[in-house]
Amino acid sequence: MHISFRQIQIFQTVAQTENFTRAAELLHMTQPAISMQVKQLEENVGLSLFERQGKRIVLTAAGRAMHTYTCEISAKYQGMVETLEELKDVHQGVINVSAANTSIYFITRMLAGFSQQNEGITVSLNITNRKTLVEQLQNYEADLVVMGEPPSNLDLHSQRLMCNPLVLIAPANHPLAGQKAISVSAIIGEKFVVREPGSGTRAAIERFFAEHGHTFTSTLEMGSNESIKYSVIAGLGLGIVSLHSIRLELETHSLAILDVQNFPIQRYWHIVTREGKWLSPAAQAFKEYVIAEAATYSQDYQQLLLA
Repeated sequence: MHISFRQIQIFQTVAQTENFTRAAELLHMTQPAISMQVKQLEENVGLSLFERQGKRIVLTAAGRAMHTYTCEISAKYQGMVETLEELKDVHQGVINVSAANTSIYFITRMLAGFSQQNEGITVSLNITNRKTLVEQLQNYEADLVVMGEPPSNLDLHSQRLMCNPLVLIAPANHPLAGQKAISVSAIIGEKFVVREPGSGTRAAIERFFAEHGHTFTSTLEMGSNESIKYSVIAGLGLGIVSLHSIRLELETHSLAILDVQNFPIQRYWHIVTREGKWLSPAAQAFKEYVIAEAATYSQDYQQLLLA
């Protein structure tokens, strides 16, 4: 069996675009040339790799199996290219970092500090949801991922960065604000504003209430911490958010953290890479910087709980 790297590139692009014409445009080839290369590849492996579903070209079972390996091959090839380029100048490079939505409250500050010390390194930061982060890890798309709990079904290198406490918030003038040791039972009848199902925060909230014998039901679901905070300030309900997201609101006294028993819910931030994903010197430097800074940030945010 003979498969050229060019055929792997074509296969990857068709799998990504699900369209021969679009793949041809991206690869600066003609559509017939793309079709011919795919046909030759299928003849080489002796299996159909794509099938039509309406206007889409989708992977067959054999195609999906092959895609798993070609993603890793492409990632290693890209790593080789980047290594050779960066050996020309170790102070330059591009790092692709993806991070969970809530991490924006600290990862941007870390990025600013790193960039000041490493002006020749460009960091491409993608702030997105958990589902996309997992997909990017699976497909070897990101050099580094900053997220909550890493997925257990992938081979990963993961290092814990710092605590990510989930706190219960209310308007500063809420009747429960200032009370001590509020029971979970006392808040279960309140209206809640929380993240959407599928988010790591939502999963942790539902697990917490289940462990304490309650079924959690929300009144409003929001796609961001900012939406939750403004909704809570407006009096639409209590909120459960990362402590990292409310520094400004605590300083301006527009929100209060409620002292509820067994809160905060303890979660953790991790910095994650895919097994087999090569890290450039620039990416390794950024990873080490983030790990070092996390210790300082953790102490800083713990002071908010004590305030």
